[in-house]
Formats: sequence, structure tokens, C-alpha cells
Amino acid sequence: MTKSWPSRRTAPAVRKGDLREREILDAAERLLGTHGYAQMTVGDIAAEAGMTRGALYFYFASKQDVLTALVARTVQALQEKSGAAVANTAPVAEVVSATLERTAELWRQHGVVMRAAVDLGSSVPEIDELWTGTAEVFADAIAAILGRSGVPMGDGPDDAAALGRVLCWMIERSFYRASKVSIAELDAATLTCRAVWMRVAQSP
Repeated sequence: MTKSWPSRRTAPAVRKGDLREREILDAAERLLGTHGYAQMTVGDIAAEAGMTRGALYFYFASKQDVLTALVARTVQALQEKSGAAVANTAPVAEVVSATLERTAELWRQHGVVMRAAVDLGSSVPEIDELWTGTAEVFADAIAAILGRSGVPMGDGPDDAAALGRVLCWMIERSFYRASKVSIAELDAATLTCRAVWMRVAQSP
């Protein structure tokens, strides 16, 4: 009789390169908060990450490449939260509150990256594509939630798709401005955005 052993699942191995890239991006995010994008240099990022400038160039070709990768990492989290909002089957009011709170939490944690994405999008096409593409995903999620509340899913100016886009950019601008001021201001903006979203959802 063959003896069966319980299967053991192990976490997937993380490549050394992935860890070093993460360290570089974490270092760049810290420097964004203390130096700002214009003032920080590749040498600063390398030193903050505990490596030589030459070693950093093995992973990224420039400071702009580092920031683009940092924005990509952050918007991936935003898109995941948008997907969670659409999949949430709780009452609409709860979904709206949860979605805005999760989004605000990202602004609390990574506001320096998200503000840099907004500020540099007009001059760096790759960053603009990442940011606007994520906004489209978020707008679609808002539209889907509005549809659940009874807003028509057509193409008119007062249908879910158009309203979702307007709400998306309203939230982005409100969180951008508030996150520059304080956490308390961001909390207040979250509540105001919720009030606006719910009024739109209840308008039908």
C-alpha cells in the first residue's frame, strides 16, 4: 500500500532582482516625500536604496523610468480596488463608502506618488497613459455601481457612464488637493465625495 503524504504548499520564490527593484521603488517613494521629483537624483535614489549608481542602472535607465515604475505599482493597487468595488454585492451605500475609504487610504499611503503622476502626466506620456487608463477603470466601476442604484446605463449625458467619468475626476481632484493639506482634509474630502456620489445615485 502506497503511503500518501499531505501536500505542502510553499510560497513562490521571489527573484533577487524583484527584491532589488522593490527596494529602489521604495527608496524613490521616500525621496519623493522629502526631496520632490525635481530635486532628487539617480544618485540619491541609489544611495537611499543602499546600492551604487551603476547598480541602479542595471534595473532602470533613468529617474523617469523609476518614477514610471513606481506609478505603475501604485495604479495597480488602485485598479485592484476598483475591481473589488464592482464585485462587492453589499448595498450601494456601503459599497460607495468602502470604495472611497479604500481609495483615500491609498492617497494617505502613496499620496506623493499619486500627486507626481498627476503633475507629470502632461509631460511624460507613459505616466499619463498609466494614470488616465486607471481613471477609466475607476470611472467604469463607478458607472457599474450607479447602474445598480437605478441610473440608466446608456450613453447620454445623465446616464451612468458619463456620470461615472465626472465623479471619477471629481474624486481625483478632490483627493489630490486634500492630500497636499492634511489627513484631516483628506478625511473631509472623502465624506464630501461620498455625499455627492450618493446624491447622484439617488437622483433616479
